[in-house]
Amino acid sequence: MSDRIVIIPTYNEKENIERIIRKVISLEGDFDILIIDDNSPDGTASIVKELSIEFQTRLFLIERTGKLGLGTAYIAGFNWALEHHYEYIFEMDADFSHDPNDLLKLYDACHNQGADLAIGSRYKSGINVINWPLKRVLMSYFASVYVRKVTGMPIMDTTAGFKCYRRIVLETIEIGKIKMKGYGFQIEMKFKTWKHGFTIIEVPIIFTDRKEGTSKMSGGIFGEAFKGVIKMKIASWFRSYKRQAANETDSKLK
Repeated sequence: MSDRIVIIPTYNEKENIERIIRKVISLEGDFDILIIDDNSPDGTASIVKELSIEFQTRLFLIERTGKLGLGTAYIAGFNWALEHHYEYIFEMDADFSHDPNDLLKLYDACHNQGADLAIGSRYKSGINVINWPLKRVLMSYFASVYVRKVTGMPIMDTTAGFKCYRRIVLETIEIGKIKMKGYGFQIEMKFKTWKHGFTIIEVPIIFTDRKEGTSKMSGGIFGEAFKGVIKMKIASWFRSYKRQAANETDSKLK
């Protein structure tokens, strides 16, 4: 059994799902895959089931009853990964906007460089986004600026969804109490990881907009995050955060 698993939420990804699965499984290092499908009407789950016959010990599927939100999909995946004793737990989109080859960089950051959370960062070394309209680039970039200002997190890409967690992070931060469900979920996960004093490394990547399928991004997603960040920050004033083991207490961000 591998010590690493890639969680990929899906909704109507039939154009991409087989290619992304085959690419991830072909990578050096034995990455397992867990697909969380929200009852895609285009038959995405059926394609995964067919492929699971070929990749019996490497590919897994959770089917949900409807479109229940990105955050709840990842929480379901995190709980499954923890129950199955994975050490390195990745988040990735199905549409190739995240280059599967960069999974190796995220793994290296956690396994060899001491990160508890490795973030595939679009903004660590400039703005590395391809094929996005300018309006969307600006919306995403300044959302991260806003989050940094409100929370104090020294993270350049606060809304990034391409990440690797060590299991100790997910066991510590009480994932069942994460409140935001859309892209605000990504912010809240990073915030709690940072507040608990875990080591975070941003790994520069190039983000390429999808070529197949339809984007799930909307202004409403950012609206939820905008209000949620303020509530999250205020709530943090009234709670304490458990630290890591004594030899890992100092938060480092590289």
